[in-house]
Amino acid sequence: MKPAPKSRHNLPPLLAFGAHPDDIEFGCGGVIASETRAGRAPHFVVCSRGEAGSRGTPKQRVAEGKKAASLLGATIEFLQLDGDGHLEVRAAHAIKLAAIIRRRRPAIVLAPSLVENQHPDHSRLGQLVRDACRLARYGGLRELRAAAPHAIEHLFYYAVTADAEPTGVTPVLIDVSAPDVLAAWTSAMKAHASQISTRNYVELQLTRARLRGLRAGISHAIPLFPNDPIVLNGLPRGSHSSRHF
Repeated sequence: MKPAPKSRHNLPPLLAFGAHPDDIEFGCGGVIASETRAGRAPHFVVCSRGEAGSRGTPKQRVAEGKKAASLLGATIEFLQLDGDGHLEVRAAHAIKLAAIIRRRRPAIVLAPSLVENQHPDHSRLGQLVRDACRLARYGGLRELRAAAPHAIEHLFYYAVTADAEPTGVTPVLIDVSAPDVLAAWTSAMKAHASQISTRNYVELQLTRARLRGLRAGISHAIPLFPNDPIVLNGLPRGSHSSRHF
């Protein structure tokens, strides 16, 4: 079930990176559904085919990823770097990701958090995306001259697991309480049938969002962790904090 857009605001695109075919959906799929509903066009870049996983073949994992992206209203591409479980932080990889950023020209980029206590591909991809966002705006980089430089507006990290949530960083909470958003997110997670066959990852992620939401006085929320301080043009209008006095 795709979330139906409320209105079209011609919002600049969103680019989400995942190390494996299910990372984006489990880690921040509700955010993607919410942004699609608001009129933003998301695009996924998945940097392996899940070939090292304990369940599911690469062909199956790719098919599941394509289905899940479609359910969230996103487009998707698969990029082969070092392979699942072998990802290394290299300048060449960061330049490849920077080329995608220049091609897609997003305002917002989402990447796995930099916390090391998770699948090593997650934190390493987070580092590569952080570097790529910088390289994408450097006009003199020879390998990127085929496309014009591009500076993103925001880089946010998502946490695939609770252990991957950074400490000491105040998150931005994205309200994903709308029934159609929750339905689209749930359907996208369930599309990864090979991964939920032995463990209820769907309930795990929904419970995480439920706890975050209740603490903020709403139904469900997903935390995103900003790479840089967020600059506002004025005091927020129509929003609220998670603190209740």
